[in-house]
Amino acid sequence: MSFHDVRFPTSVSFGALGGPRRRTDIVTLSNGFEERNTPWAHARRRYDAGLGMRSLADIEAVIAFFEARQGQLFGFRWKDWTDYRSSTADAAPAAGDQLLGTADGSATEFVLSKVYVSGGVSYTRPISKPVPGSVQVSRDGADLQPGLDFTVDHATGVVTLAAVPVAGSVLRAGFEFDVPVRFDTDRLDISASGIETGEIPSVPVIEVRV
Repeated sequence: MSFHDVRFPTSVSFGALGGPRRRTDIVTLSNGFEERNTPWAHARRRYDAGLGMRSLADIEAVIAFFEARQGQLFGFRWKDWTDYRSSTADAAPAAGDQLLGTADGSATEFVLSKVYVSGGVSYTRPISKPVPGSVQVSRDGADLQPGLDFTVDHATGVVTLAAVPVAGSVLRAGFEFDVPVRFDTDRLDISASGIETGEIPSVPVIEVRV
């Protein structure tokens, strides 16, 4: 996939509107009951970056970023300020936040993920774009040293341990992460005077599968 490992200006994404979108196919039966199904295992997030632009400097930064990505052609990183770390909103990421895996005595590679729990039901979201330098890993409660005990592929979210952990060892991780996205348009309609008068341009952004 064509992807530039660069982050959209965070000062603009801070004011953006958006979040997860699901796809549900609903069939209403003759008796009034419904059958519901989804072809998507994971949500696809959408945002509007236009809502975050407040100045001419923001316009300049977004246009430059758009041109460098050649519109929809190249994907990029996006910081979702409402959901960008393994911990809760009131805590910093820690090595024990999320389950990374349970060792089977042979595997050394594990994929980062984040679990969402509500009402006794959980959903596991794969994390493919961790923020460089943010990943912490622990084994059975003991912190591991980055670069010495483990390495991280920041393009895929794969954590590789330097040595095979003992079978049954519990591995956990804490991290910050970005969402892989692309522009959902090949055209920008932005007016400098519009920003000054409060007119909000539309700059749609959509998550991509990686």
